[in-house]
Amino acid sequence: MILDRNMLTRILDQVGTEEGEFAEIYVEERKVNQILCEDDKIEKIHTGLEMGVGMRLVREGKTAYIYSNDLREVSLLRAAALLRQSLAGSGRALDRETVLHLMRGGFELEFSRLPGDVSFQEKTGAVLEANHRARQVSPDIRQVSVGIGDLQKTWQIANTEGELVEDKIARVRMMIQVIAAREGIIQTGYESRGGVAGWELWDKTPFTDIAAEAAARAVEMLSAPPAPTGRMPVVMSAEAGGTMIHEACGHGLEADLVQKGLSVYKNRLGHKVAADQVTVIDDATLAGLYGSYRFDDEGILGQRTVLIEKGILRQYMYDRLTAAREGKASTGNGRRESYQHKPVVRMSNTFIAPGPDDPRDIMASTSHGLFVKKMGGGQVNTTNGDFVFEVQEGYIIEKGRVKHPVRGATLSGNGPRVLLDIDRVGNDLGYAIGICGKDGQGVPVADAQPTIRIKELVVGGTFMPTGPQTKKIHRKQVQPWKLF
Repeated sequence: MILDRNMLTRILDQVGTEEGEFAEIYVEERKVNQILCEDDKIEKIHTGLEMGVGMRLVREGKTAYIYSNDLREVSLLRAAALLRQSLAGSGRALDRETVLHLMRGGFELEFSRLPGDVSFQEKTGAVLEANHRARQVSPDIRQVSVGIGDLQKTWQIANTEGELVEDKIARVRMMIQVIAAREGIIQTGYESRGGVAGWELWDKTPFTDIAAEAAARAVEMLSAPPAPTGRMPVVMSAEAGGTMIHEACGHGLEADLVQKGLSVYKNRLGHKVAADQVTVIDDATLAGLYGSYRFDDEGILGQRTVLIEKGILRQYMYDRLTAAREGKASTGNGRRESYQHKPVVRMSNTFIAPGPDDPRDIMASTSHGLFVKKMGGGQVNTTNGDFVFEVQEGYIIEKGRVKHPVRGATLSGNGPRVLLDIDRVGNDLGYAIGICGKDGQGVPVADAQPTIRIKELVVGGTFMPTGPQTKKIHRKQVQPWKLF
């Protein structure tokens, strides 16, 4: 569903921008398929096709947005006129015709088995097989939920700068939640995989392997004693993913929050904000990752942005609007959930870069503490970085070795403080995926970290971050209807 270039031009000219204004048309067609298995049976199947157009006009920092699923030209011209009226200026529209030039992407997207080419029979069979494999792990398994989803999207952007972008993308995702119980103790195992890919992703990572991993984690935690409490060193495995860096640090580096004074990193460019060995990067160009894209949702090329370099804050993430306020270029971080939403500054794939240390040496040099292999959910205040996270899989460290598992551990602290307290950074890297929520929108992201050691965190305790910017992080819920 790509609109004719001449039609796009006529719509933009109907908006009739004045000097200093910016107008944009975003066209989208998305096909979504989702399957949920619960209680040993397919509980829900959803398939849908959605098409629509969103239009945006920016004038003197103010934004007007209108959207419609009526794609007739007469309707879109009427919508463009309404958009113009909503931000009425001097009324002297520029007497010019927009000339559109097609933009080229920075890398190719390759899919060997597009999701639409895979039958529902094959998809439901894979889901049921994963459910069966998880239940085979132990008689202590009480409940298994498996959700899969896939998306194919064709989209188009045209604006008054004369830029025209046309692109296609596919994403797949699988999630499994397993609940195990024994003698009154209940534990949960959760796993999620996905990427910018077709069904070929599951040839490398079979559903059954993911299911067995989640089930084994839930069962192992049943026999684990309660976690100790107090301040102690924490070693976080690369397998834990970058939940902490995304939630407790990444949002604070988004330019809209910085400009609103809602970030602890405001006015900190060029200052030391992390340990010397810490470099933080946001990179949309990493092919295959869940948060990757060739263009952001404003038609800007996806980019690799070094946010923190060897402890020094170098850059914020920008979209067109926040970049224009400071006379800078967008970093390609303008993203939206669908044509019904205006773009806002969002992360893509955000991670702490690998460092010089062998993960085995990090562990061997830690006399005591907590080893975190898998993070869970939690809460974070995105204004100041205060957080509390659950630990889904954790172990006691004694004399440089991983000992027995512990259950019920939580980590409390402050994101900016944690960055300064990291004293070892491993040479490995592990990714996690999720749907990041902000301003009522959700977009696919990935986050990552190497094995790191934090000098000290509060394990256990009752501290909970509060305030208007406090955000709940759900990592243990299968939400098949919110996959993309």
